[in-house]
Amino acid sequence: MASILIVDDLSSIHEMLEAVIQPTGHNPVFAQDGEKALSLYKSHSFDVVLADISMQPMDGITLLEQLKIYDPQCVVIMMTGYASTDTAIKALKYGAFDYIKKPFKVDELLDTLDRAIEYKDRQGTVSASGPAPKGGGADESGIEEVLPGASEKIGRLRQQIAKLTGSQTPVLLQGEMGTGKKAVARILHRGRAGIDAPLVSADCSQADVEAFHENLFGEDSQGGRWISDAAGGTLFLEHIEALSDELQEHLVGVLKNNINRFRLICSSNIDLEEKVDEGEFNDELFYRIATLPVNLPPLREHTADIPEIIKNRVARVETSKFDARQIEFTDEAMDALIHYGWPGNLAELSQVVGNVVSSAEDRIIGIDALPLRVRPFEDWPTLEDYLAPKEKHYIKAVLTACGGDEDRAADILGCDRSRISSLVNS
Repeated sequence: MASILIVDDLSSIHEMLEAVIQPTGHNPVFAQDGEKALSLYKSHSFDVVLADISMQPMDGITLLEQLKIYDPQCVVIMMTGYASTDTAIKALKYGAFDYIKKPFKVDELLDTLDRAIEYKDRQGTVSASGPAPKGGGADESGIEEVLPGASEKIGRLRQQIAKLTGSQTPVLLQGEMGTGKKAVARILHRGRAGIDAPLVSADCSQADVEAFHENLFGEDSQGGRWISDAAGGTLFLEHIEALSDELQEHLVGVLKNNINRFRLICSSNIDLEEKVDEGEFNDELFYRIATLPVNLPPLREHTADIPEIIKNRVARVETSKFDARQIEFTDEAMDALIHYGWPGNLAELSQVVGNVVSSAEDRIIGIDALPLRVRPFEDWPTLEDYLAPKEKHYIKAVLTACGGDEDRAADILGCDRSRISSLVNS
């Protein structure tokens, strides 16, 4: 039996809700304004709060904010008239579990309460069992492998991720391409559900819209194969910004019906809140998936971490000649790596380091071993120097094809024979 705190300034609403809820076995307690409700919540333990938005002197949104300050884990359902639906949707931004519209449909009210109570029960299970059931573990060392570095920005980010691992609440990962969103999603999944639980990843930008719709929504739009497969684990929706307006609207309904079955993690390469403000992304969907936003910074904003990131990546590279951990970069090479813009962020840096180390002939890597785009401009060759090796290669190929006949090769190449002779004699 769940305890439910009902907050509304109309006695008729109290009577109606008591008649609906008591037969279910749950225990409703009533308050007529936000201030009394807040006092009651602080002195008693309630599983769910059901609060009206329009109240005086403390309105429902203010009550929600105060409850979340006092107890970040409190589960609050907002009640609203049709005219204030937009306000109710924005209540999701402040952490409301859901909202229902007046006049109530009894089935919808009871279904929403059941989902909220189940959500509260899952919170209790996580708290009792710890943040890493089934031996998954989002320990500090695991997070440091994904996000190495000693900067204050990365340190705060690791702490934020560690705190989120034991939560059932949806998480939105935002950041530029290559900032590590997929790796962070795996860390969050392991810490919440464990390594044996399912992790279902779906790319919202994939080309086959029909197959995507079927897998995510199913024939009845209540949830498809991906929803079923993610039960007890995590559903990771990548590039959520790519969903069409229609699919965004469908997804709201699917999440309302299925959110207790899995941990939802979404990722976006852009700032979704800006898109909401511009009317280009569904606001209700945003507030449902962005309860706990995590912003992963581009590499250019924490360049002081690059040496540590490189050390971390080098240790993972396999080489046939020597232990990669013995490899060192010269000061000149390291300086170039630190000052390069890294538009591809961590992913690009990892690729460059992997390629350079795997092909290294020596344990000391200088600037000449780095890709041209990474080096400072003053280290770039002139056009003549850049083209010279290519020119020699082509001349040799033509001369070989001509059987060593320099005159014929000169005619084909459209150059003076002396140019070919100088190459042969060099």
